[in-house]
Amino acid sequence: MNVARSFSTWRKYRQTVTELGRMSSRELQDLGIDRADIHNVARASVAR
Repeated sequence: MNVARSFSTWRKYRQTVTELGRMSSRELQDLGIDRADIHNVARASVAR
């Protein structure tokens, strides 16, 4: 994986973590996500 692609992947991961982190617990619950799982969900989203 080249540097640009690695940076792009990392940036998408951070954006996902940030957006999910801003959501309320109720909003996360509606999506079926526990606050403790935010990093796992973000990792899975960039792994696709």
